[in-house]
Amino acid sequence: MRLVHAFFLVSVLLFVSGIGFVIAGARAARQGQVSSAPAAPTLTPVATVKQIMTLLVAPAATTVFASVGTTITAEKIDERRPETDAEWEEVADSAAALVEAGNLMLMGSRAVDQENWAKYARELIDTSLVTLNAARAKDPTAVFDSCEAIYNSCNGCHATYMR
Repeated sequence: MRLVHAFFLVSVLLFVSGIGFVIAGARAARQGQVSSAPAAPTLTPVATVKQIMTLLVAPAATTVFASVGTTITAEKIDERRPETDAEWEEVADSAAALVEAGNLMLMGSRAVDQENWAKYARELIDTSLVTLNAARAKDPTAVFDSCEAIYNSCNGCHATYMR
């Protein structure tokens, strides 16, 4: 009977020590993953807000705003919308550029404050994402409708900060 108790005791000790090794291995693996992850690159803003507006926002917004619309004259009604895949891609690329411009506005020392500046930049990001999705869906009505929201986010920021 003593031999049975001894085997039972040894099996319990082996079981508990096995669980301990599993836990220790899991912790070591987790610490290895955290420490081996590459460090995020340091971002250094270079362009000024004016340069971002001139080189990125203005051309992209012009492309988006001009992509859809209706011109009514005495002779005819002219509907303007992207027709080819390349034209739709150009609108989508411009909307993506506006999203990234909003991200750049929040980067580094560009943010004038964390209240209205951040709010307007996030509005530009959110409204441009709507345009991007509409362009990917090739939906001219949704692109047209999203233009007003982009304009309003730009206009609000300009009314507050433009010198």
